[in-house]
Amino acid sequence: MNEINTTFLKLSKRAETKDNAYLVNTFVNVGPLFTILSNKDHEILYGRRGTGKTHAFAYLGDSLKKSGDIVINVDLRTIGSNGGIFSDSSLPITERATRLLIDTLSFVIDGIIEEVISDESEKYDLSIISPLADQLWDAVTEIKVGDNVEIEIDEVSTNSSTNEESARLNVSLIDASFELGGKNERSKSLDTSQKVKRQGREHHRVNFSSVFKILQRLCQKLNVQIWILFDEWAEIPQELQPYLAELVRRTILPNGMITVKIAAIEQRTNLSLFDSKNTRIGIEEGADISTSQNLDEYMVFDNDETKALEFFKELLFHHYSSINESSSIKNPDDLVNQAFTQLNTFHEFVRATEGVPRDAINILGIAATKAADSKISMENIRTAARIWFSRGKEKAISTNENAFNLLQWIRDKVIGERNARAFLLRTNHKDALIDYLFDARVIHLVKDNVSGKDEPGVRYNVYSIDYGCYVDLMNTNNAPKGLFEAIEDDSENSIFVDVPKNDYRAIRRAILDLNEFYENVA
Repeated sequence: MNEINTTFLKLSKRAETKDNAYLVNTFVNVGPLFTILSNKDHEILYGRRGTGKTHAFAYLGDSLKKSGDIVINVDLRTIGSNGGIFSDSSLPITERATRLLIDTLSFVIDGIIEEVISDESEKYDLSIISPLADQLWDAVTEIKVGDNVEIEIDEVSTNSSTNEESARLNVSLIDASFELGGKNERSKSLDTSQKVKRQGREHHRVNFSSVFKILQRLCQKLNVQIWILFDEWAEIPQELQPYLAELVRRTILPNGMITVKIAAIEQRTNLSLFDSKNTRIGIEEGADISTSQNLDEYMVFDNDETKALEFFKELLFHHYSSINESSSIKNPDDLVNQAFTQLNTFHEFVRATEGVPRDAINILGIAATKAADSKISMENIRTAARIWFSRGKEKAISTNENAFNLLQWIRDKVIGERNARAFLLRTNHKDALIDYLFDARVIHLVKDNVSGKDEPGVRYNVYSIDYGCYVDLMNTNNAPKGLFEAIEDDSENSIFVDVPKNDYRAIRRAILDLNEFYENVA
């Protein structure tokens, strides 16, 4: 196997498997992505798996640390010490949610303290920071013992005092706090022994108000911008996500010295809910936090061929040069010329990726194996795309029978009957199976808000079918003729468009009626 193909096989398929230096060196900026992410606004970065969210956060964090800011990377897959407890539906949702909040806050506090301790400039006064950190820890967890509690105390005291005291404790995840008053007996002695026996259920409570105030004081003493990057938000069960969002909204977002960025999958994100009193719990997009970018809208060949080609050319070169530093290949164009048999082969590779970097690296690895000592050919790309679709995508969705049947139906309707590779659905039409197929990367959102002049005011989203679905039809009479069929301008002749625009004279042939599937197939 030649040197280039051997290096392609070594490309990292997941950002978390490589160290931070590798991620920084291989990052390719997408349009204004880095500029927007590096501002101090609270934002959500959407994108399906493999689109580069973790990679972007790694590059952002490295840049911010170099400027002297504190960066806390919160991988929500790793939150929680009691395995599976957040997903255990047998537990009350309040208990599951509260434990999630405590674990998340604890991780953030640990991260801040570790950054302070590891700082070599000695700009932080630990005699001030440590007491505030202790207070923050106390505010994060308050334990209230439930009913049927037995407490046994043995003590010897030489000095005691009794006073009246009133305390405020938070009694729920969302509500304010209640007054707890009464006698508080304290014993002070140099010779005191005490044994406490508790029986009953312990309930953890988070005092939002105290956490916010102490965290704000801590930030003021640190006098540095703190960035909290929540990655893998979709790993939190959807029914718990609004509670975690509420924690972020009430304890972190109002703090001007903290910036929050969230990486999430749009179809798996549930940021808010309304309780029985119609009170919103969680974060409201647009009001509390903005959606800065959606990586699913970038790098798609059918959106902007030039942009897609340049991105993947840079992506391959950055990865290649990071692994093979002694290579004589010094620029992206040279790599493409030496790795692929012709420029059209590279174009076909970019089309096959459907704008997803992780899919690109997997397809390239299979193609490099097939090519062995030769340059990667068109046949290698198509074979690799078919294998990756079958191995990495189709097999995964086959576990959901309805989703698998819908994909087959779409393939028959769009490719088989219309000779197209895309279809339109109304923007206000939400369908769980379509979201599932989109999340599984077997259909792709190419463009939103497309309209036809024969239906003024009605808007559609354009979804393309994955390259792997029709790669076997390439160079046959059954191959798709274009993205979808439409009538443009004043002509009555229909054409197959390749790059979608906003308005057409007619797009009736491209619209897909899912009711037909549910009535006749599902």
